Amino acid sequence: MELKFFLEYLERERKVSRSTADAYGRDLAYFEKFLLTRGVTKAEDASGADVAAFLIALKDRGRSDATINRRISSVRAYYKYLVSKGAISVNPAADIKTPRVKRNDIDFLTVAEVERLLAQPDETVKGIRDRALLEVLYATGIKVSELIELKLSDANLRMGFITLNGDHGRARIVPMGGPAREALSSYIATARKAYMKEKDTEDPNGMLFVNYMGGPLTRQGCWKILQTYGKESGLDGKISPHILRTSFAVHMVQNGADLKTLQELMGHEDVMAMKVYFSMTKNRIKDVYDRTHPRA
Repeated sequence: MELKFFLEYLERERKVSRSTADAYGRDLAYFEKFLLTRGVTKAEDASGADVAAFLIALKDRGRSDATINRRISSVRAYYKYLVSKGAISVNPAADIKTPRVKRNDIDFLTVAEVERLLAQPDETVKGIRDRALLEVLYATGIKVSELIELKLSDANLRMGFITLNGDHGRARIVPMGGPAREALSSYIATARKAYMKEKDTEDPNGMLFVNYMGGPLTRQGCWKILQTYGKESGLDGKISPHILRTSFAVHMVQNGADLKTLQELMGHEDVMAMKVYFSMTKNRIKDVYDRTHPRA
């Protein structure tokens, strides 16, 4: 029961997204399952030794440092909540040391690779829709989960932006460039109407991106679209919705975007999450300098 209240607290008080709360829930369910193997039936009764054993078990099972850190962080946050509510007096995970995660370069496409990808859709009904989808993803850097939730009224083609309602009412406005606006305008005027058939194509609450039956496009549908064009453009195995999002961020940084603006565009709560793009860009600049300057 306490776990249920904790997840509700995360969404209501901490304002985390539903998907983030679900991730906490999965980590804690995994932890509770582990505790049962040690004869502990309630997480509130676990000791520091139980949490330490959980960390060791994760290592023994070959979990990555990032996964271990995330699960221990979830456990630590849960116990911190229990302490704040007076359910327990001491956080048994407070002194558990997690492994240091090595920061690797993030994956992204070059501008030339993105241009090659965007050139793949043809002029069929499907191709017009897919071009609009790819253009909007790259132009805005939004997540696929945000893209498939867009309503027709969320796209302002005249002003050149889309409105994302976000979690817990945290709306944000993201601009689109000319190519994305043109592709989206063409899609709405032609392909979307063809897919909608007898349905109301002018309903402002209708989904912006639809499948061939006129229903909402799914995450799996978007994934298949990217995989198809990734293969056709010679990027097979290198393309995913997330890589297109990171490509947006990296290209913005390379062209002078500041950290705060990028945070607002991408909808990150923590500005520190943006630093990976800046540190990665600096590393690449240093690599180029070392390889090209005669006195490097």
